[in-house]
Amino acid sequence: MCARFYQIVLLLALAAVACSHPPPGRGAGEVASASNGAVQFRVETVVSGLIVPWAIVFTPDGRMLFTERPGRVRVYENGKLRPEPLATIPDVEPTGESGLMGLTLHPQFADNHLLYLAYAYHNASGDQRVRVVRFRETGTTLTDRKLIIEDIPAAQFHAGTRLRFGPDGKLYITTGDATTREIAQQLNSLGGKTLRLNDDGTVPPDNPFVNQQGARPEIWTYGHRNSQGLDFQPDSNLMFQTEHGPSGFDGPGGGDEVNIVERGKNYGWPLIHHTQTRAGLESPLLEYTPAVAPSGATFYRGTNPNGFPQFKGNFFFACLRGETLIRVVLDGRRVVSQERLLEHQYGRLRDVIEGPDGALYFATSNRDGRGSPARDDDRIMRLVPVK
Repeated sequence: MCARFYQIVLLLALAAVACSHPPPGRGAGEVASASNGAVQFRVETVVSGLIVPWAIVFTPDGRMLFTERPGRVRVYENGKLRPEPLATIPDVEPTGESGLMGLTLHPQFADNHLLYLAYAYHNASGDQRVRVVRFRETGTTLTDRKLIIEDIPAAQFHAGTRLRFGPDGKLYITTGDATTREIAQQLNSLGGKTLRLNDDGTVPPDNPFVNQQGARPEIWTYGHRNSQGLDFQPDSNLMFQTEHGPSGFDGPGGGDEVNIVERGKNYGWPLIHHTQTRAGLESPLLEYTPAVAPSGATFYRGTNPNGFPQFKGNFFFACLRGETLIRVVLDGRRVVSQERLLEHQYGRLRDVIEGPDGALYFATSNRDGRGSPARDDDRIMRLVPVK
């Protein structure tokens, strides 16, 4: 009996040690480095217990705003998560891969407090669609709702949608093909496109298809399958997008892409995919097979001297299936090198953004129905330099 007692005590002690030292990738404060060892960083959990955070932005006064797919806009400020959402959007349709998705701030947010949300909804016929809506943020809620665009094709899968203002002050919107692949090539459909609008939802007169009969004037580029990452390269102002390839769903596996996206061009889906080429169609800058399911993306600008000077100008994007953060080193349009950070350590990753403190913030997406959530998932975490 005495031996049995000590055996139980030993097992309890081992369990306590295991709990106090979570496995790599599931705790906080772990130190890792880039593949060449030149950049060391610590991984910290910023906020936990979330439900599929989709898009993250920082306000000029240092608050972090982010969306949760069920329909909530949340605020992290002064080192903690505000208990109540800034807003809960009542008409969000959250099934499958849709829900409350994109979030971006107006370029003059500091003065006008305007922000933009993209989310799925059901139209009057009960069909799933995506709309983009502008609100005014008061500090405690969202007011002055204004519809920017709606009736964008959507479905349980391939619903997009990433929002970003460009250097030209225009609002860019990525849309998915809503699992109806042929609409990506149809200029009378908003599906499978990049859209470009003025901040009030009107169409800029210099959009490429404004004067083309039968074409939607909002379209900037077409032939996209499901782009979920978007940012503009500093200095060159080139638009980079990440895009989900067929991945075995409606074609051969893999074929995920990074594209340089330019006015009026056709990015090929479904006429070409993977590394295929055809006259008049754009092939990707980078292609990934097996699939990594690339999502949110950002260029690291390195404006904070306490951040990562070695990362300045690098393109980062979060991967869902790949469970990694990919870093791409570029020389203009040319890929110099790339590496995978945090691979298989934190599960599915949905978004990544540079914070005002110079840290690199990323969100997990392990409660989206395809992941294996840890006890405190989903989380927003950050990479902090180790000096």
